[in-house]
Amino acid sequence: MMLTELVDAAETAGATSSRLAKTDALAALLRRAAPDEIPVLIGLLLAAPRQGRLGVGWRGIAAVDVPHAAAAALTILAVDRALDDLAAVSGSGSAAARTGLLEDLASRATPAEWDLLARAMLGELRTGALAGVLLDAVAAAADRPAAAVRRAAMLSGDLGATAVVALTGTAEELEAVGLAVGRPVLPMLAASAATPTAALEITGEASVEYKLDGARIQVHRHGDEVSVYTRSLADVTHRLPEIVDIVRALPAHDLILDGETLSLDEDGGPRPFQQTMSRFGADVAHDLVLRPWFFDVLHVDGRDLIDEPLAVRLAELDRVAGSWRMPGVVTADPTTAEDLSREALAAGHEGVVVKAIGSPYTAGRRGKSWVKVKPVLTYDLVVLGAEWGSGRRRGWLSNLHLGARDPEGEFGEPGGFVMVGKTFKGLSDELLRWQTETFPAYEQRRTASAVLLRPEIVVEIAIDGVQHSPRYPGGIALRFARVKHYRPDKTAAEADTIQTLRALRRE
Repeated sequence: MMLTELVDAAETAGATSSRLAKTDALAALLRRAAPDEIPVLIGLLLAAPRQGRLGVGWRGIAAVDVPHAAAAALTILAVDRALDDLAAVSGSGSAAARTGLLEDLASRATPAEWDLLARAMLGELRTGALAGVLLDAVAAAADRPAAAVRRAAMLSGDLGATAVVALTGTAEELEAVGLAVGRPVLPMLAASAATPTAALEITGEASVEYKLDGARIQVHRHGDEVSVYTRSLADVTHRLPEIVDIVRALPAHDLILDGETLSLDEDGGPRPFQQTMSRFGADVAHDLVLRPWFFDVLHVDGRDLIDEPLAVRLAELDRVAGSWRMPGVVTADPTTAEDLSREALAAGHEGVVVKAIGSPYTAGRRGKSWVKVKPVLTYDLVVLGAEWGSGRRRGWLSNLHLGARDPEGEFGEPGGFVMVGKTFKGLSDELLRWQTETFPAYEQRRTASAVLLRPEIVVEIAIDGVQHSPRYPGGIALRFARVKHYRPDKTAAEADTIQTLRALRRE
């Protein structure tokens, strides 16, 4: 398949707001693809090449200045080989080697092809071809039920591999895709409520559990082999040896556990989230010790549990995790739930998560079976820009432009972001310095007063609510917004939506 065919399909998908039209364009492309081209196409459309990290940033792309090809001649597999070469570069002279590889690829691409490749390598290909649309396109191209494709993708954690099975395998092979110890799955997500009582009204009888201000982890064990993954499915096993040791000692041979980890201070209280996250970026010895709390089990010794009710999973979790289990209580009584919430807050934690006791584990989905409750409303938003400070903040990037995700394209392109407010509150000198050093790497353009960014950096914002406002395109503004902390463990695709925030609106 020629790269220009992908360019044409991406342009068609990006030119329409119709989800069906996007799906049709991408399905037609996938039907023409050879099996070895499918994962390459999926990776480029998602702006997440199958090679993973390429070592290429916006400065390297911007520095490429070579004549482009006059006619389309690049194939999809030729592009894939070029990306393989980029990903393999390391060591002394790697910067020059990457530059040479980028220039070679750019010279073989037409201007339109290079534009698509550059944006795909930088993670900002905006065609509206998000994972949900691509899932529908794979199902349509393969003539398979969308639910079966979606489940296989969630459990495999790999849309490209799922597409290959759907398009080249049998219906039985697609249905057979399931949990595999050592292969991480997308985590189940929680909705929000204002109080434990309100959460119980949604879930009914539930397991009410501590909500920690920690980092989500998924741990897989096969015998003595233990792997630890982040919520984005990054492998951090070598960075968390204490968690590996704890899970290796549990009474089971095969396990998949879901939980959180954080570090405790000398008094047994939680350390700040940023200190916990510092361990995830450290490849050297670190004095900060992390402790896991497990709140779910997806597999035990050959038995998949994701379709079992939570009550069954918790019984198994009690058996295998013991003292490493997240504190909680099963109840339908609002008073009991409120008491546990106060207990969690008194211990220095964020609040509670209320989980319907009969619910299955829905990997990668945010439904109403799990509902998180925090005393302060907090939402994960995306930084769209930052203004230069004044006074004592002169010279630092300070006032943040905050955006919520717009999955349906109600205010623009599906999967885009809509601005909902600004804030400079909660920013320490350390954070101001970090923003000023970091944000230019995400720069799209500048104005006289601000640096506008690619929508990739996620920040957790505490608010008192929202109010009607004609100032921003979403029709709302955040009330008393302040920065809680940045969330390097989350992607922009996990940010909260404009619809969620509008549900809080005070007219």
